[in-house]
Amino acid sequence: MQPNPHTVKDELLKAYPKKTARKRAEQIVVNERRADGTVPEIKANVRTTPGAITQRGCTYAGCKGVVIGPTRDILSITHGPIGCGFYSWLTRRNQTRPESPEDANYITYCLSTDMQDEQIVFGGEKKLRAAIEEAYALFHPKAIAIFSTCPVGLIGDDVHAVARDMKDKLGINVFGFSCEGYKGVSQSAGHHIANNQLFKHVVGTNETPRPEKFKINLLGEYNIGGDAFVVEDLLERCGITLISTFSGNSTYDAFANSHMADLNTVMCHRSINYVAEMMEKKFGIPWIKVNFVGAEGTAKSLRHIAQYFNDAELTERVEKVVSDEMTEVLKTQFDVRSRCEGKTAMLFVGGSRAHHYQTLFAEMGMKTVAAGYEFAHRDDYEGRRVLPTVKVDADSRNIEQLEVVPDETRYQPRKGPGELVQLETAGVDVSGYQGMMPEMEDGTLVIDDIYHFETERLLEIYKPDIFCAGIKEKYAVQKAGIPCKQLHSYDYGGPYAGFRGAINFYNEIDRMVNTRIWRYVQAPWEAEEELQEAIAS
Repeated sequence: MQPNPHTVKDELLKAYPKKTARKRAEQIVVNERRADGTVPEIKANVRTTPGAITQRGCTYAGCKGVVIGPTRDILSITHGPIGCGFYSWLTRRNQTRPESPEDANYITYCLSTDMQDEQIVFGGEKKLRAAIEEAYALFHPKAIAIFSTCPVGLIGDDVHAVARDMKDKLGINVFGFSCEGYKGVSQSAGHHIANNQLFKHVVGTNETPRPEKFKINLLGEYNIGGDAFVVEDLLERCGITLISTFSGNSTYDAFANSHMADLNTVMCHRSINYVAEMMEKKFGIPWIKVNFVGAEGTAKSLRHIAQYFNDAELTERVEKVVSDEMTEVLKTQFDVRSRCEGKTAMLFVGGSRAHHYQTLFAEMGMKTVAAGYEFAHRDDYEGRRVLPTVKVDADSRNIEQLEVVPDETRYQPRKGPGELVQLETAGVDVSGYQGMMPEMEDGTLVIDDIYHFETERLLEIYKPDIFCAGIKEKYAVQKAGIPCKQLHSYDYGGPYAGFRGAINFYNEIDRMVNTRIWRYVQAPWEAEEELQEAIAS
């Protein structure tokens, strides 16, 4: 018997001061799918209560660490003290595959201006210019990106002016990001800033024609553990040309040429929906939400792409790939389901992962009893239908809002109004996203920006069979005797995308939830008490 979610919510809130409890009550909801398709309103994209231990990261981490970092041939320089520079060296297991050993791959490098007290007092622009010149002399890259950390914003260094000067001097694309860590309420602000600058300085700068028949971009796939490689293989087998991935296994030239695609497919809605919208407005490229996590999600996404292009041969190839892959998937699924059926999971992960991975658990017969995002907005939870009602607050106004209009010469709507209506009728939601909550069961607990105290209480109350989160939470959860699957970087596993990834995930979760090791987890003092009792007896 599962606990009453309303009682659980009250239990979480009663530990807080009244003011904090009122705020948190709006961020903790019990899901209810109403007849009109709506779900309860949840408060999201608001500041974390000071003093709470949260899963969130900073704006700089979202910009450099998530969106831009996986691009192998953009040379990244962090402008700030070296203490801020750890994200200059990627920590998310983003993988890339240069076409030859001679091709640039800067992912493994960590470049920082290493600002000292002198630069904090007198300014760091001179040191930044010197760093850019030194980096260019060493690597001769196609492009250099500059990322601002908190002190840069506080002292007023103009990284954009420096970037313009160095672009003229070096003859390459140099552009900056005002992604100071404190800007915005979470790493979500960094995603938005990264999207804006990519769109302003890179997208649409390479006019090389693409004669292929079915051309798409994949947005919001960051190639953790090799996920993008799996998706690339599937698309190639279907006969679909992938022009650019934002940003897994990505390149500068692919970004620059991405406006030649005829469809944008969006994996992580929160981190990249801005680029999808801007490309639609400027170039006429529609976008659809896809999910290449889980066998059912992958098959559905491939079929939606085929429906979009409305080509019989493409549809036939997609069905052949799905059919070939599903045989092994169903065999493994049947096997692990015999041991995992009825077990419970909790997912508190950033991006769309807390939504996507519920599909994988459902395929194993497991039930999601609670889920939430680190840095989502209301539309990630409730769907984009709520966007007209979302109030723009001061933190959101702190981020540049680009005014995008149709390009005078390059705007070309890929689909006419009639074709878009036909797609919607066929179940392909063009330029839309239904959100996570409409696909969750009634009575599921949904928590935005979960606090560590709440995590501990949920573990005590629900005793889930597995908890999915990030590296900061992993070991605290496991000390409670519950396995924790790290879904930001996959620990040492993956890939989990596509059909092959689903099989990998089935087997790994099967091992984690059915091993007997967790019953032996004890705190040191508990083990000591047992030892003393044994000696006394």
